Amino acid sequence: MRDNLPKDPIILLSVVNTALRDEYSSLDAMCEDKGFDKAEIISALNKVNYSYNEELNQFK
Repeated sequence: MRDNLPKDPIILLSVVNTALRDEYSSLDAMCEDKGFDKAEIISALNKVNYSYNEELNQFK
């Protein structure tokens, strides 16, 4: 994961969901464009009981 992503999972949740809502049609598109590690984001957010909902394009 890039250094510019927050380490705190709740702040990460906010940053990722905002980017997904405002700029990207999917988590894959965001990760590809920004160079983020999709697996690391998913893992970090799963630890605080959030998972990616592809249909809604957000972590819930």
